[in-house]
Parts: sequence; C-alpha cells; structure tokens
Amino acid sequence: MAKQNVSEQFVDILVRAGVKRLYGVVGDSLNPVVDAIRRNAAIEWVQVRHEETAAFAAGAEAQVTGSLAACAGSCGPGNLHLINGLYDAHRSMAPVLALASHIPSSEIGLGYFQETHPELLFQECSHYNEMISNPQQMPRLLQTAIQHAIGRGGVSVVSMPGDIAGQPAPEKTVEHALVTSRPSVKPGDEEIDKLCRMIDKAERVTLFCGSGTAGAHAEVMELAERVKAPVGHALRGKEWIQYDNPYDVGMSGLLGYGAAYEATHECDLLILLGTDFPYNAFLPTDVKIVQVDVRPEHLGRRSKLDLAVWGDVRETLRALTPRVKAKTDRKFLDRMLKKHADALEGVVRAYTRKVEKHVPIHPEYVASVLDELADDDAVFTVDTGMCNVWAARYLTPNGRRRVIGSFSHGSMANALPQAIGAQFTDRNRQVVSMSGDGGFTMLMGDFLTLVQYDLPVKVVLFNNSSLGMVELEMLVAGLPSFGTANKNPDFAAIARAAGAHGVRVEKPKQLEGALKDAFKHKGPALVDVVTDPNALSIPPKISADMVTGFALSASKIVLDGGVGRMLQMARSNLRNVPRP
Repeated sequence: MAKQNVSEQFVDILVRAGVKRLYGVVGDSLNPVVDAIRRNAAIEWVQVRHEETAAFAAGAEAQVTGSLAACAGSCGPGNLHLINGLYDAHRSMAPVLALASHIPSSEIGLGYFQETHPELLFQECSHYNEMISNPQQMPRLLQTAIQHAIGRGGVSVVSMPGDIAGQPAPEKTVEHALVTSRPSVKPGDEEIDKLCRMIDKAERVTLFCGSGTAGAHAEVMELAERVKAPVGHALRGKEWIQYDNPYDVGMSGLLGYGAAYEATHECDLLILLGTDFPYNAFLPTDVKIVQVDVRPEHLGRRSKLDLAVWGDVRETLRALTPRVKAKTDRKFLDRMLKKHADALEGVVRAYTRKVEKHVPIHPEYVASVLDELADDDAVFTVDTGMCNVWAARYLTPNGRRRVIGSFSHGSMANALPQAIGAQFTDRNRQVVSMSGDGGFTMLMGDFLTLVQYDLPVKVVLFNNSSLGMVELEMLVAGLPSFGTANKNPDFAAIARAAGAHGVRVEKPKQLEGALKDAFKHKGPALVDVVTDPNALSIPPKISADMVTGFALSASKIVLDGGVGRMLQMARSNLRNVPRP
C-alpha cells in the first residue's frame, strides 16, 4: 500500500468522523487536500463561489443533521472569507471543522504574499484553533479539533501550510476512536430538589423556552400540564416548542407577539429552559428566575438567577416532573391564554385587508401563502432582517419542519448559502430560502452554485428594494432613512439567464400559482416577489423609549403586523379552557 501524505490522512480522518463533503474554493495552498478528496469516493468537494458561503453551508448542514460538517479556505484572503459564516456556526453551536490553509511554512512571519495569522484571526469564533506545523502532529491535532467541535458544539479551526499538506504522513501514528455524538447532562439531585421546592411554593409558574428544548417537547408539555404553566418561547425555540402546545402564549423579544411578555412578568417563578435569550430588557427583574442550560457559561449572564441548573433540558425535566406536586389552579394559565388570543385577534387581519388589490404585495401575505403551500417537512432558511419577522409570525412549526437563520449572529446574506448546505443533506427534501433583496444580492454569485449542482432550492425573494429592517430602525430612532434604498434588476430574468426557473410576481393573484410552479420544478427556482416596503409603519408618535432602538413599546407598536395561522392555535387552546 502506497504511503499516505498528510492531506490524504487528513481527509481519511474527516471521513471517519462522518464528514460527507467539504465546502470551499480551490487555491494553491489547498491543492493537496482537494486532490486527496478527488481520489476519495467517500467524500465530496463542493465548489462554491465565495468562502463565506462555504462556512454558512457547513453550519446549516451541521444544524440539519446534528453531525460534523466541514469547510475550507485557501491561504490568506481565502480563509479570511470563512470568518463570518464561522462566527454564525459557532454562535449557533453547530459542529463545524474549518480548514484554513496557510502559506509555505518556511515563509511564516516574513511578510510573505497573502500572509495572515489564522491562529489569531479565528480565535474568537472557535473552541479550538491550532496550526499543523509538522507532519508529526497528525492525526492527533485533527482528532482533538474534531472532538472540540462535536463535544462543545461549535467551530474548530485547523490551519495547515500547503507544503506540510503535501509531505508524507508519519508512519507510526496514534489514531483513536473519535467522539461523534454528545452525551446528555443530568443535574445533581440537590439542584433538582431545590427546583422542585421552588415550583411547589410558587403560585404562578411560566416556562420560557429556547433552542435547548430540541428533543424535549414532550417533557416540557408534561411539566406545563403538571404545574399549569403558560409556555412562551424565543425565536430559536419556535420550531421546537410551539407546535401541539395547548399552553402556548407566543414569543417574546424584538419580534415578539401574543402574551409571552406578560406571562414572564406576571408570574412569581420564571423557568428559562435551554435559552440564551439575549434581550435582558424583556426579562423581569422582580420575579424569581431559574435557568436550566447544558452550557454552564450561559447560566446567569442575562439575568439575576435564584437558581442555576446545569443540565440538558430533557434529562432535567425527566428527573424533575415526577417530584413536583401537581397544581390544580388554572387561573393564571387561563388568563394568559385569553390575553394571548386577544392580542392575536387585534393584528391577524393586517395582511388580509384588500390583499387582492394591494400593490406592491403585502409581504405578510407572501409569507402566509408560502406557509400554507410548503411541505410539512420543509427546511426554511431565513435572511436576517424583515424575513425574520415573517418567519417568526407566519411559519407554522409541526415538529418536522426546520427553520434556520442567523438568529444569534445576525448576519445578512445567510439564507441562500444555508439553503445550499441544507439541500445537500437530502435532495428530495424541500428547502426554501426566504431571502431579502439586500441579503440575496450580497452573496448572489452563489445562486450559480445551485445551478452548477442542480440543487432544487426554491428561493422566495421578498423584494422591497430596500434594507427594510435598517430603515425601520432609523425611523424608530427618529432618523430619516438614508442609504437603505436598492436599485434592483429583474431577479427572475437573472435566474433564467443562469439556467434556473425564474418568475417575477407583481400582483397578489399571481403569487399562489408562481409558488406552486416553483415547487413543482425539479431544479433550482427563484420567485421574485415585489413587496411593499412600507409593510411595517412607524407609530404616529415617537416616544423617548423608541429613540434608543427596539424598546418594548417600539416592538409592540411597530411590529404588530399579523400572525398567520397562530391565531387558529390560540383560539383552539382557548376553547380548551374549562368553563365555570
């Protein structure tokens, strides 16, 4: 058997760790690795047009599969382009291995062409960030990087000079069994007993859920029923906790709706489950707060805690719920359910008034129709900005759908590249990119990646010819909008010129047919929907609170713009309230 070089060994270890593909752009320092992939049938090289896309795609793949994904950039500018997508993956706790190829090892530190220092540049967006400067470091260094990414949930970066990549691998190496999954973490009995006593003592308990409740839907519902607690959620918790939830009181935060804010402030015990909810202005300061999180560094960094519980949400609740005394008083829960339904009744018709005649099209209407037509197991990738609003308000979770966005990092241009990564995991699963025109045009070159690989991603473009969320922020702050207008082309014509299905929609009556045709199309498709840039209007009076940005008053007044099918759920839950 021919002796391996370092690149071949590197690729073999990625395959052993379950990596199916490496996203990136080829370059001279990466050539040995790309050539090793060419000769290995177990892994695929995915050629994107921009390395930022590579990192976003890997992060999305990791979020959809729960397994390690990988991306690569050539030396200097090549791997620098990875950094924004890696920040997003890291803050989303997506296990991603990034290869940052480096200049020749003999030239490091001498101001060589394209020289950077990856071990410094990627420090803040990784759990592990080291350079292979000698073949003898393989495979231990790569194995360590993989275990950091999987075990801690986030990014590991390995930088490797191109000349090292082509050298012979060491003959006697230590290859150990790789960690490819994370364990559950159960709190100690002492913490469980403390939490149990606090719940038993409280009269009004509210549960507020984040993405850490993934896989714990049944356990959350069981606890809510036992203690008669309303259940609110953050944006990242929506897909995991809102469906089949008779205790749902909506979402809190900048895009919040319903009675979640009231439920978290009017209780006497608030339990934060698997959420690193960043907006502490929306959290109460005068109620007892317990936080349960598998990441101990998250505990207490948003609000003052009366009890911190380090543990997996599912394992914690499995241990907790049987010990808690069942409550019979539903007054608080029923009052919150009624507040929630009443709040939604007031805004649900925002997108239905004169829909057939309103031009430009209400973006709320587009999101509502999209929600109704998309598959029950569709993956939605959502651009940061106004598309976040439409996803939060109109996408209906069911336990099978996925909603992925740059919800923690807040980057523009994430939806299209994330759709690429999501679609590569399963070509038969419907993947829909909810793109804004600002985000789409930022990385529009990678629409060609869809065409090149014939990926059947459906891009639904909310085209309001503006940076809508930024414009809204300016208005809320009392500033005139400036620098937010986009002069856009006919994106559908561009899609057709690239070899994809493309259609432009300017009238509401054209929308449903256009979406159905796009979904039926076997390859990539783009639906360019011209939407109303004034969908969210500024309130007639700007308060002092609003001047600082998205204060509570601003979010409740400015963002009251419809809630889609969530009113149906609220009405259904309200019907289940026992009558005296």
